[in-house]
Amino acid sequence: MSVGSRPLGRSGLTTSTLALGTMMFGAWGNPDEAQCRRMVDLAIDGGVTLFDTADMYDFGVSEEILGRALRGRRDGVLVATKVGNPMSDDPAERGLSPRWIRHQCEASLRRLGTDRIDLYQLHRPDPATPIDETLGALHELVTSGKIRAIGTSTFSAAQLDQAQSAATAGGFTAPTTEQPPFSVFARGIEREVLPACHRHGLGVLVWAPLNGGWLTGKYRPTATAAAPADAGSRAERQPDHFDHRDAAIRTRKVELVEQLAAVADGAGLTLTQLALGFVLADPAVSAALIGPRTPEQLTQLLSAGHQPLSADVLSAIDAMAPPGENVNPADAG
Repeated sequence: MSVGSRPLGRSGLTTSTLALGTMMFGAWGNPDEAQCRRMVDLAIDGGVTLFDTADMYDFGVSEEILGRALRGRRDGVLVATKVGNPMSDDPAERGLSPRWIRHQCEASLRRLGTDRIDLYQLHRPDPATPIDETLGALHELVTSGKIRAIGTSTFSAAQLDQAQSAATAGGFTAPTTEQPPFSVFARGIEREVLPACHRHGLGVLVWAPLNGGWLTGKYRPTATAAAPADAGSRAERQPDHFDHRDAAIRTRKVELVEQLAAVADGAGLTLTQLALGFVLADPAVSAALIGPRTPEQLTQLLSAGHQPLSADVLSAIDAMAPPGENVNPADAG
C-alpha cells in the first residue's frame, strides 16, 4: 500500500501521510535498540519521512536511539521533537520558559546527533510562562538555524489563537503545526481545534489515530474480561490505563469496534485502514502518527498505507461515533 505526502502546514516542509512516533523507543515500550533501529529502517523503506519524538520519552533515551538509527540518513528525513513536559521531579526542569527551551533544544540536538531540528513542538501549554516569551526564545532558535519550524501539541483553540496573535504582535516566527489526539473514538478536536487549525493554516500531526490499539481490532469481545486478547498489548502492560479500568467505556468501545469492523469489511478495508483513512480525510491533517512497539506491528501498519474513504463510509462512521465527541473523555489528552 502507498504512503502519500502532504504539506506540513505553512512550514514549507513536506511530510509522509504516515509518520513514525517513537515514544515506544526505550524503557517505556521496547528497550531493545536493535528492534527500534529495525523499525526506523522499515519506516524509511516504507516511505515514511517524518520521525516524531520528545525530550521526555524515556527521559532522552528515545531521542538518542532515533539519532543513532538515522546516522548517515539524516538529510533524507524530518525530525520532530518536543519540549515542556517534566524531565524530573525538579520544577525547574519543565515548562516553556526561554531558559528551559534554550537548554533543552541544545540537549535534544546533542541526543539526536544533529545540527538542527526540523519541527520543534511545545509539548503542552505552560500557563506559568507568557506565550510571547516562549515564542521569542523559539524565534531566536529559528534565526540561528537550530530549528526550522515551530509546532504545538494538545493546545486548545483559544491557545492556538493566542499563539498566532502573539507571534504577529511580536514579529516572531509563528507555529505552523498542531499535534492533537484524533481518532474515530476521540473526535473532540472537531468542535474547536480543527476549525482553528484550518483558520490559521496549521498542519495537523495526529497522535493516537488508532486509539491505543483499539482501532486495530486487538480488543474484540473476548477482551472484555480482565485479560486482554493479545499478549503484550497496552491493556496487559498498563491495566489501569484509561478505558481498560472503566467497564462501561470498555464495553462501549468493544461494541463500536464490531460495528466499525463490519463497515470496513463492506468497503473492502481492514479496520486499521478505516481508522487511518478517517483521520487523514480532513484536509488539515498532514500526517497520522503511528507508534508501534515492535517491527512486526510496524510492518502491519505500513501495509495498511493510506486508503481514502468514500463519503458513504465516512457517513457510516459519523452515525456510530458522532462528530465532535470523545467516547472516553480521558482520550482528549
